[in-house]
Amino acid sequence: MSLNWLAMDARLADIARKIDHGDRLDADDGALLFDTPDLWTLGELANRVRRAKHGDAAYYNVNQHLNYSNVCLLSCRFCEFQRKPGQAGAYEFSIEQIAQKGRDAQARGATEMHIVGGLHPKLSFDYYLEMLRTLKTEAPKLHLKAFTAVEIVHLARVSKQALRKDFAGGVKVVLEALRDAGLDSLPGGGAEVFDDRVHDEAWRGKIRSDEWLTVHRVAHEVGLFTNATMLYGHIETRENRVQHLLKLRDEQDHALQNELPGRFQCVIPLPFFPDGSALQHLPGPSGLENLRTLAVARLMLDNIEHVKAFWIMQTLPMAQVMLDWGADDVDGTVVWYDITKVGGAGTHQEVTIDTMRRTIREAGYRPVERDTLYRPVVRDGAKWSVHHASDTTADRVYILK
Repeated sequence: MSLNWLAMDARLADIARKIDHGDRLDADDGALLFDTPDLWTLGELANRVRRAKHGDAAYYNVNQHLNYSNVCLLSCRFCEFQRKPGQAGAYEFSIEQIAQKGRDAQARGATEMHIVGGLHPKLSFDYYLEMLRTLKTEAPKLHLKAFTAVEIVHLARVSKQALRKDFAGGVKVVLEALRDAGLDSLPGGGAEVFDDRVHDEAWRGKIRSDEWLTVHRVAHEVGLFTNATMLYGHIETRENRVQHLLKLRDEQDHALQNELPGRFQCVIPLPFFPDGSALQHLPGPSGLENLRTLAVARLMLDNIEHVKAFWIMQTLPMAQVMLDWGADDVDGTVVWYDITKVGGAGTHQEVTIDTMRRTIREAGYRPVERDTLYRPVVRDGAKWSVHHASDTTADRVYILK
């Protein structure tokens, strides 16, 4: 993979050679990628890796988000979502309300329900188990991707499992109970940035990186696939981002080398939106910084197959550009997303399948509907099935054992 004559930063030649020879990039390479003024070559390198892995395919899914409650014990400075009990705007859904949302999602042809919420001080562990069991009964075709690592640790405390001296053992008991009730995979939220300084300043009281990584390691051990995020553009440094990516890569190495039944399947870089939070004095990341960060993630995370441009936080036009900067996934059609909002957008954020496919085609890529495990979906209106062609990479890699 030689650099073309338009490359402006000769330092990128060594990185291009590493990529060409299949050699792994290190922390110094990551620092250079964040430092180089040659954004076009950085994007070209990321795009070449993306196309080597996925060709012209760009993935999307038909999904529904469910934020079951915004009541939360934490007071993270970056968060506009959380409310305290009794505060104006605080809410929590009943099991029947959740069941109805599941029925509605299945009726409209969704393949996935993405479920996250605040750390509610009064909801019992049985509430979460009943939520999963009810959804599996009322909407059995939905894949339930639910509960961030932060929520899992909260549930370990609620269920008294956190009282065990063995933290990982307590997490395992909780994850197995949730899995048996219907949990299919974990989302990647709550990772923020793996750095203690940033943690203590921006979200003191939230789980630290070692606990987040432990939750995902245990999830992989019990057969759950997971995603990973990185929240950037606030009080962290670029060096913090590089170290975050390296820790994710190391954890994926552990899953692959030990042949665990689960692993990370996707990483999602998330830009910080300051509006309405205690950090609203910060400017947030620029569009170019969003492109740079995504490209660096694609180049550093050689062992994680998919990189997502989450259009809800990037916008559809930016997601189109990001498909040329390392992203191969733009997430889904999405209904009712209440965590973050771009430019004052409301919570009912949705695009149609036709819009999603047209958006991808306009960017020069081939739209591929997937399920949560990246198996291709065959669809006829609201009716759908997973395509099981034995010669597809998605089926070889992502079917649970």
